[in-house]
Amino acid sequence: MRAGERTMTGRPERDFLRGLFDCAVAVADPEFVVPPHLPDAPRGRTLLLAAGKAAASMAAAAERHWQGELSGIAVTRYGHGMTCDRIEVIEAGHPLPDAAGRDAAGRFLNLAAALTEDDLLLFLVSGGASALLVEPADGLSLDDKQAVTRALLDSGAPIDEMNCVRKHLSAIKGGRLAAAAFPARVATLAISDVPGDDPAVIGSGPTTGDPTNCADALRIAKSRNIELPETAIAALATGKWKSIEPDDPALVNTIFTLIARPADAQTAAAKKAQADGVFPISLGADLEGEARDLARAHARIALGHSPGVLISGGETTVTVKSTGITGGPGGTGGTGESGGHGDQRGRGGRNCEYLLALAIALDGAPGIHAIACDTDGIDGTEDAAGAFIGPDTLARATLAGLDAGAMLDSHDSYSYFERLGDLIVTGPTRTNVNDFRAILITGGEASPPVL
Repeated sequence: MRAGERTMTGRPERDFLRGLFDCAVAVADPEFVVPPHLPDAPRGRTLLLAAGKAAASMAAAAERHWQGELSGIAVTRYGHGMTCDRIEVIEAGHPLPDAAGRDAAGRFLNLAAALTEDDLLLFLVSGGASALLVEPADGLSLDDKQAVTRALLDSGAPIDEMNCVRKHLSAIKGGRLAAAAFPARVATLAISDVPGDDPAVIGSGPTTGDPTNCADALRIAKSRNIELPETAIAALATGKWKSIEPDDPALVNTIFTLIARPADAQTAAAKKAQADGVFPISLGADLEGEARDLARAHARIALGHSPGVLISGGETTVTVKSTGITGGPGGTGGTGESGGHGDQRGRGGRNCEYLLALAIALDGAPGIHAIACDTDGIDGTEDAAGAFIGPDTLARATLAGLDAGAMLDSHDSYSYFERLGDLIVTGPTRTNVNDFRAILITGGEASPPVL
């Protein structure tokens, strides 16, 4: 347990669930997953560029095990940095891009463009890179990109749709970084945080060919009611901002290696549960949809299931309704990457929202406990990874004067679990294999515990 962590201890069900989460995070530790996949050194020099929530730890692991000359830059979320000896670490804005991220992206492109055919670009990518590595397409401003990102977050769009739009408004995503590095060799190592583990979606694929097109981006923006700048509409309508296609000659010297996946985290947690004598049931590692809808579906499964633990992952969404709550920095919305600050804004990410909806749907059912956390340690923009619930959650909340339904409607799940003392605060884990959820079913209060 990390210093300063706020959890309730001394409860075997919570200790068991927390152990599964810790196991899910550990299996994706860059120190273990990066070194086995490092490519051979080139004849020339090696440039390491890293982007994402795990960027600093991936860079640190690579430089510790790299034989030979190495230099480069890693850009990660504020608070997720760490000291490297040969790699410069920059912290930038997430989920909304900022000037620090734009500066880093410009430097990435300039350094990549200076490589020769004898050189290697070692690109390390993890979830969060889409926001952290921002270089607006020609004619767009950083303000434009921030506004579009905020609207996407509030829209409830799944990550593949979000990244399709972001790729086509970018000068670095959608294979453009690899194109800048041509004719150098490009080796990408990726920690996936997206359902399906599509290389073109992870971090919006800066070194990967993009199978989507400008028309797709326009269609998504229209269907999600995303207001695009006139410059963007015109460029997308004409195909001017098309990304790098998968068969583009500029990608001939690129390789892509997936080194950690959400499914790996699920498998590791299931093995631990089995070793602890609890039967694991996988509900899937790549579940999507509204957080509260998925919670209600899982409640129905749990209420009709025999003792065991239901394990799932993926990336849910939280769609902000027109209730006076606003999104963006501080507003809950989209993929749950934001959390609120302000008089009318709820606080909390998709995992806490899932748990609050799950607690309401279970309605105090005996013998059912659950955990839901983001494996990067940050659920939304708050300081919690997620939270716990149990059979007594609603009753304790009522005694504390909390209205679960009203707080769910206002996307204020963080405040709900903070008042109960049920938050899980780990700090940044410096990896990211998406969300981890586990529902422990002990068979009811009259049944023997499974722990």
